[in-house]
Amino acid sequence: MGKTYAVINQKGGVGKSTTAEALAAGLSIKEYAVLTIDLDPQGNTSYTAGVKTEGVATVLEVLTGDAPAEDAIQHIEGGGDIIASNRALAGADVFIVGKGKEYKLKLALQAINGKYDFIVLDTPPALGILTANALAACDSAIIPAQADIFSLHGIEQLSTTIKTVKKFVNNKLRIEGILLTRYSPRSILSREVAEMAESLAKKLGTKLFKTRIREGIAVKEAQISRKSLYCYAPKAKVTEDYRCFVDEVLSKEG
Repeated sequence: MGKTYAVINQKGGVGKSTTAEALAAGLSIKEYAVLTIDLDPQGNTSYTAGVKTEGVATVLEVLTGDAPAEDAIQHIEGGGDIIASNRALAGADVFIVGKGKEYKLKLALQAINGKYDFIVLDTPPALGILTANALAACDSAIIPAQADIFSLHGIEQLSTTIKTVKKFVNNKLRIEGILLTRYSPRSILSREVAEMAESLAKKLGTKLFKTRIREGIAVKEAQISRKSLYCYAPKAKVTEDYRCFVDEVLSKEG
């Protein structure tokens, strides 16, 4: 297995799934072997990918041990693979219990070790067992945050969770960086929030990505069309922002 990223934020509406989709698709376009795993019961990433979530093996069966990870992999038209979400994941904190419950995903992924250059985990907007499994299985966490003060407040709580997981579950875990989304370069408030995010990143021992993701209607239109941003609106500003973000991630990988 190559590098595994968990795209994570317990606050909804910050562009988490959009970022996971764009990161995976952008890496795939660059001809890397990429697997997306949709751990969010809402299944937005699975919907956009245009894959089945019913009548097939999903991440639910992978986590419960009812299906190996390889049997749950579906190909995304346009590039990349995905293990789809399932609505029943909403009850994960009830049925994923017992000793080693945080390691279910990590253990399941051992069977496909070496098959992918990158694995991207889309997580739910909650700090429950699904997020714990993502943090246990990943190398790095990417934190998308909307360019407002409330998003930044939630990151400190999230960092406490990450530190706990690192101490007791995954000592290699690190925060890759904070990514500002829905950014308005002309807004004084957005610029002030960016400065605050820079300070927060230093406090947490990570970085603020140089790339800022601007607001763009193309995001919602692409999701409705069940296409990646790169296919639906290749010339949109928000698409260019995500291209730069992918390049920034890869520059860290050398």
